[in-house]
Amino acid sequence: MDVLKAIETRRSNGLVSDKPVPEELLEKVLEAGTWAPNHHRTEPWRYFVLTGTAREPLGEVLAEITAKEMEDPESETNKKKLERVKANPFRAPVIIAVGVEPSEKSRVMAKEEHAAVYASIQNMLLAAHSLGLGVFWRTGEACYNTRINELFGLSEKGEMLAFLYLGYPKKEMPAGKRKHYSEVTTWIKDKGFFHKA
Repeated sequence: MDVLKAIETRRSNGLVSDKPVPEELLEKVLEAGTWAPNHHRTEPWRYFVLTGTAREPLGEVLAEITAKEMEDPESETNKKKLERVKANPFRAPVIIAVGVEPSEKSRVMAKEEHAAVYASIQNMLLAAHSLGLGVFWRTGEACYNTRINELFGLSEKGEMLAFLYLGYPKKEMPAGKRKHYSEVTTWIKDKGFFHKA
């Protein structure tokens, strides 16, 4: 698939089947992620591929995080909600959790390390789409909780930035809509544009 076509047609698609995704396709997605730009060639991305029962501990931790925010986790309503949260990782046959481990080098900025991993995630989304896979990038407050860092063995400086839910799509997504680039673009051809402090 042409890269410009992939960019234009990619959509978040969380409605996927239970059909297993071959490892060779997942390896292509991971490989694409490693080709993202990164300052000082630090390669700060960390990937964790979860399949089968390996998704259970993630569900348990997500439920634990959610329970701590509840006034009464033992109420019938909240018990049902926690069961749904615990089952969330089983919405797709594969989850690729993507974390950042910023470099310890003094000249490296943490913001740029995060930017590199976000670029890596975009590469992975495009690669998965080009391979016929549906992907949904999930985060939310729980994603950034320290318990998630502990679960995946990330350092104190590390952080989880994405849970990519992958599988074969059950349906095609409708065409997307975006503002025309001209609505958000300023062409600067003269230095007189800039404001002076």
